[in-house]
Amino acid sequence: MRDMTTGNPYTHLIKYALPLLLGNWLQLAYNAIDSIIAGRFIGPEALAAEGIAGPVMNLVILGVSGMCIGSSVLMSEAFGAKDFDRFKSTLATTLSLGVISAIIISTLGFSFSSLITTLLKVPSQIKEITTKYLAITFLGTPFTFIYNTLAAGLKSAGDSKTPLKFLAFSAILNALLDIIFIGFLGFGIICSATTTVVAEAVSALLAIYQVVIKEKAICPSKESFRYDKDRLKKIFSYGAPAALQQAIQPICKVLIQGQVNLLGVDSIAAYNAVTKVDDFACIPEQGIGAAISTYTAQNRGAKKKERLFIGLKAGIALELCYGAIIIVVAYLLRKPIISLFVSNTDSGNVVTIGATYLSYMAFFYILPGLTNGLQGFFRGMGKMKLSVVNTFIQASIRTLMSFILTPIYGIKAIAISCAIGWTVMLIFMIIKCYFLCKKENLS
Repeated sequence: MRDMTTGNPYTHLIKYALPLLLGNWLQLAYNAIDSIIAGRFIGPEALAAEGIAGPVMNLVILGVSGMCIGSSVLMSEAFGAKDFDRFKSTLATTLSLGVISAIIISTLGFSFSSLITTLLKVPSQIKEITTKYLAITFLGTPFTFIYNTLAAGLKSAGDSKTPLKFLAFSAILNALLDIIFIGFLGFGIICSATTTVVAEAVSALLAIYQVVIKEKAICPSKESFRYDKDRLKKIFSYGAPAALQQAIQPICKVLIQGQVNLLGVDSIAAYNAVTKVDDFACIPEQGIGAAISTYTAQNRGAKKKERLFIGLKAGIALELCYGAIIIVVAYLLRKPIISLFVSNTDSGNVVTIGATYLSYMAFFYILPGLTNGLQGFFRGMGKMKLSVVNTFIQASIRTLMSFILTPIYGIKAIAISCAIGWTVMLIFMIIKCYFLCKKENLS
């Protein structure tokens, strides 16, 4: 565990954020491995099917796990104040509420997968395999929530390394299962979905073991699971806006996916590949934002206001450094990266489309780094609704511009639309951050 209320903020953020960055990359890796193996060993149709299912599952997973983000702020505040009873009660209530919700969502998603693919206007030649893949991946929702909740508890106590170890094990397991059953034995897309669910289940079991057996100081007792109306209300006041914020982006991606679907199977396959690159570039930026959030919430809980703005500046500096590296890597390696997702016989048009997208998008990746840093600060300050407004502005503009530009300019319009949305969002956030710091007398 890490107490961020004393010591150098830069040191705390770097040591806390680095495992989060590695963890995000690993989590993305076992998603990308599914797509790479599906594209190379099953074909572009499988790659396209996974690309269509991805935004739907992200909508579900991020919407449910948004409750974890909200409750993690409360747990960080409790940890900073050394109030471990409040910490355990918050963790127990979030876990109980989330597991029930996840089971309901998993059941409904499995039952209505065919309807979902119909509403998304999935091309007829890949509709059946997309429906099957989506139905199976819905079954992993409860495991994902259990892991995210317990990982949020560990991270709120300053331990970002242990969740990284679990993700590493799950990523390796997922890769091995895919290589064996799909690469060597020739199983199809159903196997790809099944191995993902198995990896999610393993990570959940490892998290349970860690909290129950090794971290008894934060492990909820039976008394922690008692019904507490005030605690539940507080979690909802933080968690519901965070869940809504988390759900906005996947909704945006689902709507944009509908536009991409009209461009044909090659564009769908290419878009699946480039969104994996987007995730590798942008989601670790959210990890730095999470570090800023935990640091800010712990120091708020300890009433150390003088440390808040220093932490924000340190976090933004980390975001800028990371963004600069990603720009160079994504632009220079755009063709080799896309080539990973398809076999040589299928590669031509898919690689060309994907590389065109990245030639634009690479230069925009620094923008979400800045917005994620400020979002983390707002969440740590308890301004959950403000984060929702910021995300809604970006997603709305991005989606609207995609609908206008994609029929004219193709897939590169998606990248341009993202840049426009992020820029408007960043301007709005900088203004809000200035007035918030002035109000709280932070400098």
